[in-house]
Amino acid sequence: MTKIRSGSAPVNDEVLLRAQDRAYVETLRRSSGWLQRVLLAMTLVGPGILVMIADNDAGGVITYAQTGATYGIGFFIPAILLGGLIAYVVQEMTVRLGAVTHRGHAEMIWGRYGSFWGWFSLGDLVVANMLTLVTEFIGITVGMSIFGVPPFASAVGGLVADTVILLFLRYRTWERVSIWIAGGNLVFVPLALMAHPHWGVVAAAFRHWTVPGGVTAAFLFVVLANFGTTIAPWMLFFQQSSVVDKGLTVADVRHGQWDTAIGSAAMVVVAIAIVVLTGTFAFGRPGAGTYDIQQIILVVGQHLGRSGEDLFALGLVESGVLATIALTASTSWAMGEAFRWPKSINMPASRAWQFYLPGLVSAAVAAGIVLIPHAPLGFLNLTVQVVASIFMPAAMLFLLLLLNDREIMGEHVNRRWQNVSAWAIVGLLVVLNGLYGASVALPKLF
Repeated sequence: MTKIRSGSAPVNDEVLLRAQDRAYVETLRRSSGWLQRVLLAMTLVGPGILVMIADNDAGGVITYAQTGATYGIGFFIPAILLGGLIAYVVQEMTVRLGAVTHRGHAEMIWGRYGSFWGWFSLGDLVVANMLTLVTEFIGITVGMSIFGVPPFASAVGGLVADTVILLFLRYRTWERVSIWIAGGNLVFVPLALMAHPHWGVVAAAFRHWTVPGGVTAAFLFVVLANFGTTIAPWMLFFQQSSVVDKGLTVADVRHGQWDTAIGSAAMVVVAIAIVVLTGTFAFGRPGAGTYDIQQIILVVGQHLGRSGEDLFALGLVESGVLATIALTASTSWAMGEAFRWPKSINMPASRAWQFYLPGLVSAAVAAGIVLIPHAPLGFLNLTVQVVASIFMPAAMLFLLLLLNDREIMGEHVNRRWQNVSAWAIVGLLVVLNGLYGASVALPKLF
């Protein structure tokens, strides 16, 4: 096996800064008071909540909104709940891998399997992240247009906010600011309650899980899009690198699991709220299956007034900003780990410009793509989610190989049920991808 490579000189500073954070954690851990225990829990949580709520990104909000408008409150409510469980199983593995190895996902792949597979995984990530960033800026520009802000100004504003947060905040502050932004994602919950949905229909979705309209190419496309927005390659790289940059150790794995579980629950609640909202107001209207996000926002406004329209738009903007922060960090972490550059948000930009540059350049390019006149933004959004779903099985295979490597993980290797669950997820994605491919190549079969 190839040995894990050591980092470059600036790593000493990274390690020192993380050691300072760990000293604070150990001080809290040795304290017995209830306040210190609360502070300890609040200090250790973060990566799981961020990755899961950021997963309800602008592309996810648009996908769930279009899903509800097209298929109503039915098949996709239980599917989202299943997706949340899948996301937890996958992301919990990244917590253990990061806490045990103290290395990010890209660094592990490059160091354990060599440059060929390193380039393969890095290429998948960079392409998927770039495409996903486009959907984030779609959400930001569409949401801000409700308030009369032109697309150029909103795209530049989103890019500036991302740059400032990434360049000028140390990891701990960066994480806390991001979590505060993530809180805005919950705005969709009161909007769903304001819609006064028929809760009996929601409950019936769990009792009678049927495919609306039968299995068609369009239905499979939307299914893949929903899974693509629930689990994506960037999430593996982001959470593992975040765990490492935060300085979590094996002693913190349990907190990391709770952190991820809380984030998963929040993700599911918000996603279901969006489907319920648009399924209540838009489903059944003439042409609802072809509505873009602007039309859906207008429908919400027709039923809930200007305040409802504004809140939905703000939620869309918030989801885009949060995911932009997470995706740029994910790209920068992966590039820094792969090329042995500085790889910590703790490092000042003046000493670690190579680390920050890839993520911010990818965000700038994505913002520029969104501003192209007459770009098919709605179709592009769903396509990006499908691409993420197609890329995910390869990313899962690397994760499973690493989690079952006893030389790396020791006693923290995957248990049997974790392997069975993970392989079932890979199988599900492969089957769905295969069915969609068959529906495109042989449409008469569907």
